[in-house]
Amino acid sequence: MRQNPSFAMTDVAELRRVIARNPWATLMSDGPDGLIASHYPVLLDDARDDLTVVTHVGRPDDLLHGLGERELLLVFQGPHGYITPRWYGDTPAVPTWNYVAVHLRGVPEILSTEENLAVLDRLVAHFEGADPDPRGMWQAPNDEAFVRRLERGTVGIRLTPTSVTAKRKLSQNRTPEIMETILTGLEADGPYANAELAAEMRRSEAARRAATGNP
Repeated sequence: MRQNPSFAMTDVAELRRVIARNPWATLMSDGPDGLIASHYPVLLDDARDDLTVVTHVGRPDDLLHGLGERELLLVFQGPHGYITPRWYGDTPAVPTWNYVAVHLRGVPEILSTEENLAVLDRLVAHFEGADPDPRGMWQAPNDEAFVRRLERGTVGIRLTPTSVTAKRKLSQNRTPEIMETILTGLEADGPYANAELAAEMRRSEAARRAATGNP
């Protein structure tokens, strides 16, 4: 991902927020037969306060990615959407795309069986927790034999990144007037409506103004 200092994200708390809110990640590596990409839910390691993450892959994705042997790239995609040049006013302009993305790179650690079971259990609990009557991984009709057989078909990993690239491109380079026009368009009912992106832009702009002392 091409980096631009104006759009760079470096605050660990913000990076953790993006990862936590967008857990469906793309895992990529460069193997002997070329590039490999897989898609899995990824969570922050709850025992750490950095950018360490945990997940699992189904076999044989572990072999395809050479897990534990070579570098892995994890891509987290936050809110994103199309920005029409109409919102820039009567001036030369072309369309663009606003987005938030976090890239983590490193060689993952392979988890033990019990560690993998704990990660699988946490993944289920995390996503089932949205329901008032969640169904846990160890809950009937699942039994221990079923769960352990399921675990054997997966490989758990923990990745502490050795390289982090993160970008928040949210029209920060535009005037306040144009920014408000863009936000109005995103929050309207038109063809480019995108409330999630608008909320992220408003949050980012409020933080930027607070940091620079501008009201």
